[in-house]
Amino acid sequence: MKYFESKRLDRFGWPSHKARGRKRRWVLVFGVLLTGLFLIAYFFLIPSKPTIPSPEQTKPGLPGPEEVKPKTIEGDIKQRRTLFQSLVEKEIPLHWIELVISKLKPYINFKKIKGGAYRLITDGKGEMVKFIYEAGPTEVYEIEKGRDGYFVQKKRIPFETYLVKVSGEIKSSLFEAMESLGEEDGLTLGFAEILAWEIDFYKDVREGDRFKVVVEKVYKGDQFIQYGTIHAVEYQRKDRVIRGIHYKGDYYNEKGISLRKAFLKSPLRFMRISSRFTHARRHPILGGVFPHYGVDYAAPIGTPVWAVGDGVVVQCGWNGGFGKQVILRHRNGYMTFYGHLSNFAQGIKKGVSVKQKQIIGYVGSTGLSTGPHLDYRLAKDGRFRNPLRETFSSGMPIEKKEIGPFKEKRDEMLTWLQGDHFYKKRMEERIDLER
Repeated sequence: MKYFESKRLDRFGWPSHKARGRKRRWVLVFGVLLTGLFLIAYFFLIPSKPTIPSPEQTKPGLPGPEEVKPKTIEGDIKQRRTLFQSLVEKEIPLHWIELVISKLKPYINFKKIKGGAYRLITDGKGEMVKFIYEAGPTEVYEIEKGRDGYFVQKKRIPFETYLVKVSGEIKSSLFEAMESLGEEDGLTLGFAEILAWEIDFYKDVREGDRFKVVVEKVYKGDQFIQYGTIHAVEYQRKDRVIRGIHYKGDYYNEKGISLRKAFLKSPLRFMRISSRFTHARRHPILGGVFPHYGVDYAAPIGTPVWAVGDGVVVQCGWNGGFGKQVILRHRNGYMTFYGHLSNFAQGIKKGVSVKQKQIIGYVGSTGLSTGPHLDYRLAKDGRFRNPLRETFSSGMPIEKKEIGPFKEKRDEMLTWLQGDHFYKKRMEERIDLER
């Protein structure tokens, strides 16, 4: 009787409703506990098997799922175009263009740049991480992203400088001879200017003449960049040899006498002589035979004309058939005349002092002239002289205290010049191309 009371059976002999509820709760609690124990065992007690990557994921060199290769945009600035226009054409976002221009502005005059190349590098998000602008082989700027924003720097370009001997023979002109050796006009002009007091390259150059130059050449890898200092020159016609040795910014002959003289042989650089000095020349406009006491240098309009020596302007203006003319008075009774000019150089007027090689005017065709040329005349003590035959006093000798060091340099250069074989020596000093 007590047993049945404890079970609280109903009238059909089954446990009561309350007893069945308590049993279901116990089953539910037991199930929850069992599930929890299973999960703990699965995640913490049973070791997990490593995941084997697919063959595609194991290929070397492939970026991970979040890695993206940076993008590079390259371009160059075409003639009569600006850096801004070139970047716009490449569809570079305006805010990056403005950043590039603002960073480069303190270093570059955008009004004077002529060409150049650039590279813009972005990351996977499209942000600029680096911009490289090459204004030229010796002028390279980099804009790079750092911790505190973008900064710009001018790159130091590694150069190699060689001392080289160049020698050749003239067939038609000095320009042609230099070009046949693979040299550029800059070396030709530099050579001629050093010997401008000794040689008139309109009159004195002859086929068969020989020349030699010892000059620095600057390279960027295998690319020729520019010429450096010309250390020695030599010009030979038959038995006459003229040499110039560079020493402390000037050029001297073997005896230490400066090549600089009171007068240059010519009032302008290489140009063709159209008419020589003569006492009887048929005038191309007036007709008849008249003396021509000068030398006509045919040259394009606007070619600079320089003073052949230090002097004072005694006339600057229109002078009849000579058109626009400048007349200079020099020491020792000399005067020089420059006619048919198109214009005068700035600051040139009567009473002004001028220096040798200073530009005083520009070639033209004013006055009685059939074409652009310079009428150049030379007079001494009131009488015209032939400018092509006039000889002038020697230059100044080197200072006594410099004779010893000069001789050492002279002897080294004479070894280079007099040797018949090709010379090339790498120099230890680095040429500063940033000047």
